[in-house]
Amino acid sequence: MQKKTANVAAVFASVGLNINNEKTKVLKVKTENSNPITIDGTTLEDVESFTYPRSIIVEQGGSDADVNGGIGKSRTVFPKLKNTWNSKQLSTNIKVRIFNTNVKAVLLYGAETWRTTTTTIKKPDAISNSLLWERTNQLPAEEEIRKRRWKWIEHTLRKSSNCITRQASTWNPEGKRKRGRPKNTLHRVIEADMKRMNRN
Repeated sequence: MQKKTANVAAVFASVGLNINNEKTKVLKVKTENSNPITIDGTTLEDVESFTYPRSIIVEQGGSDADVNGGIGKSRTVFPKLKNTWNSKQLSTNIKVRIFNTNVKAVLLYGAETWRTTTTTIKKPDAISNSLLWERTNQLPAEEEIRKRRWKWIEHTLRKSSNCITRQASTWNPEGKRKRGRPKNTLHRVIEADMKRMNRN
């Protein structure tokens, strides 16, 4: 990682760009390597999580922090639009469109690549009950997440074979797995979706 970081810094410098050492952070995911990463002799700060641009990435991996972050932000946005929800001049259809663009978009940002578990995938539904989804002709969050995931997969598979996004979708990390039940991954989630569709 140190070598790759130095190479990136060298390429940047060759075109007149510099890496800001104070703003550059290091997050190590499931690695025993504790060696510091440096740029021009300056040690970069190790962090346990970071947000980019709204997705929360943590050193333990997984999507729980991202899901909880989306729920928290959407719960902050929802009451700010109280006057909109209570308005008698706006139709239900207009309110639904506002909900989708201002609340739902925040709630499900990045859901295409969430590594979902049974518990995690039901969390976004807590922002609203099933009756509300039904009355407003909306898909439950669980179905919306699956729909977005498969739309993203379709888009990714159209890319060239040397595209990083496409390579990442089929990449399997090397190394020895820890003892115990294997954790759910995006690959396993996709496989489960395919089995579910075949049964239906």
